[in-house]
Amino acid sequence: MALSIGIVGLPNVGKSTLFNALNGGGAEAANYPFCTIDPNIGIVPVPDKRIDALSAIVKPQATQHAIVEFVDIAGLVAGAASGEGLGNKFLANIRECAAIAHVVRCFDDENVTHVAGKIDPLSDIEIIDTELMLKDMDGVQKGLIRIEKLARTGDKEAKTQVEVFKKVNQGLEDGIPVRRQGLSSDELAMVKELCLLTAKPVLYVTNVDDGSLPDGNAYVEQVRSFAAQEGAGVAVVSAQIEAELVEMDEESRTEFLADLGLSEPGLNTVIREAYTLLDLISYFTAGVKEVRAWTIHRGDTAPKAAAVIHNDFEKGFIRAETIAYEDFVALGGEARSKEAGKMRLEGKDYVVNDGDVMHFRFNV
Repeated sequence: MALSIGIVGLPNVGKSTLFNALNGGGAEAANYPFCTIDPNIGIVPVPDKRIDALSAIVKPQATQHAIVEFVDIAGLVAGAASGEGLGNKFLANIRECAAIAHVVRCFDDENVTHVAGKIDPLSDIEIIDTELMLKDMDGVQKGLIRIEKLARTGDKEAKTQVEVFKKVNQGLEDGIPVRRQGLSSDELAMVKELCLLTAKPVLYVTNVDDGSLPDGNAYVEQVRSFAAQEGAGVAVVSAQIEAELVEMDEESRTEFLADLGLSEPGLNTVIREAYTLLDLISYFTAGVKEVRAWTIHRGDTAPKAAAVIHNDFEKGFIRAETIAYEDFVALGGEARSKEAGKMRLEGKDYVVNDGDVMHFRFNV
């Protein structure tokens, strides 16, 4: 499964600059081209040095990183939910995304106009949240009409769903995003079909000046404090620096990052924070044809992990031949790992660990 992240933010916060930097690929993905599907969607390889180490051992015909799909929409403005600006036209594009990356301006620059005339990250967040909540209210109310009709036929499940829809709608009217309404897993499952924007986990991408790297500034601290209240992630980047990095060769990029006190591009941090936020991990398949990373949820069993390759792998699952990444690398590959007794045969109940190197046996 590809991790899909929708990018939102006010105009002039650095959202487009950040997306364009993604378009260039970034340092970790320098050898893996960014693929533009349409003007608003881009696919970026997930930075993971482990897959490079595996490839160095196996020497496959191809290497495939896990990927992240970024969906960029026009900057939102107050009134977007009712049609103001361009952003409203594209909100539907991010409904299927697993998470929201909310780019927040955290730098002063009199040459870059702010739509509100002042730098106030928390106010900016409130504007975006309000517009997303208004869009969600519209979806909940339309869904409520449909479910109420079904409930009137005596459908017990629909009657329960009506109460949940009403509860969610009231929370939105009170200015509380769905993710902060304290809904149970069952309640969230009942509204899942609506793909509510404010139900999605949020990663706040604080866009700072280069002097505020790598730790941030007073504006970032405001965002961190706010994010802690809802369990959201925070990444500190300079969109302008990221755009400059894309234009450099590898040696210049490394020197430039070192001068800034950074070990890697900020875009890597964005992707890593998104994985943490969504509790995702990677496992690997490693053969002479291809070494590849696969994204799963932490806690997934071997059959579920197999399903991301092909549904038939899960349906006909027999067992998984598994080697820990550390053993595979330390021993120099599959054959020596087998000889050392480090390959395990795992069944249907096995919970996959981050970095497992796996080969699935199945029969359909």
